[in-house]
Amino acid sequence: MPNHPLAEVFGFPADNLSATAERYRKNKLCPYNNKVPSCTKDKAKDPLGVCSIFDGGQVAITCPIRFRQDWLIVEDAANFLFPPNTAWTSLQEIRLNDAQGKTAGNIDFVLVAYDEAGQIMDFGSLEVQAVYISGNVRQPFAHYMTDREANQAMVWTATNVRADYLSSSRKRLVPQMLYKGTIFQAWKKKQAVALHRAFYDTLPELPEVAQNKADIAWLLYDLEFIQDQNRYQLVPHKTIYTQFGPALQKITTPAAGPIEEFVSELQAKLDEKLENNYPPDAPTLADIVQQ
Repeated sequence: MPNHPLAEVFGFPADNLSATAERYRKNKLCPYNNKVPSCTKDKAKDPLGVCSIFDGGQVAITCPIRFRQDWLIVEDAANFLFPPNTAWTSLQEIRLNDAQGKTAGNIDFVLVAYDEAGQIMDFGSLEVQAVYISGNVRQPFAHYMTDREANQAMVWTATNVRADYLSSSRKRLVPQMLYKGTIFQAWKKKQAVALHRAFYDTLPELPEVAQNKADIAWLLYDLEFIQDQNRYQLVPHKTIYTQFGPALQKITTPAAGPIEEFVSELQAKLDEKLENNYPPDAPTLADIVQQ
C-alpha cells in the first residue's frame, strides 16, 4: 500500500502514467460517465480528481460518479425493480417534493419501466452513496499533480486523510432514507441503494428478507485491482434485500453504551464544579424565596 492517500486520480492509480491515464489527467476528464466529459468534483474549474483513497489498508470510494463505471449500478437496480424483459431507462437528478410542495431533495436516478407506446408503467429509485473524506485530500492531490512522475510514490503524512463512514451514514444516508425513502415507501415503490462494501460493513446488521419480500435492495460493490492494466475495476460483491421499516429503524437506532461510563463522566463534571465553587446554573428554591 502506498504511503499516500491517493488510490485513483482521474480514474487511474497514481503510479499509472500510461498515455491514456495522462490524457485524462491533463484534460481533467472523468472516465466514469459524469454528466459532462470533465470531472466536476468539488469545483468545476479546478476539480478534485480523486475517485478513491487508501484507508486502513483498503480502498474507499469517495466520489459517487465512480459507481457509474459500465453502468452496472443501473442494470443491477433494474433487475431488482422490474420483472425480466421489461423495457426501462434511467433518468438522473429528479427533484422530489413532499405533500406541501417542499423539496425532499434530488434522487440520483429514477428508473422507469414503459410500454410500447412509451407510457410509464412503473418506477423506482436508485441512490448512490460514496464516503465523505476526513482531512485535507486536496493538498496531496495538488502536490501529486505538479509532477506526477516524481510524486507517484510520494510519502504524504502532512494531513490525516481517511474515510469518514460515520458522518456519511448520519449526514447523508440516513436523511436520504428518512425524507426521500419515506415518500417512495408511501407510494409503495421499490428502492435501490448502491454502496461500497466497506461502507455497508460499517452499518449495523440489517434484517434480511427474500428478494420477493424486499422493498430495498442494497447493491454492494468492490474495487478489484487488475494487475495487467494497473487499474481498478468496479465489480458487484453482493446484493442484500431488506424491508424499508426494519432497515430504517436499525440504522437510526444507536446502540446504547454502558451507563456507568456516562455516570462517571457526570461525576467528574460535578466534582470539578463543586471543587471550584462554581455557582449553580439555575437558582435553587431557597434563592427564589430570598428574592
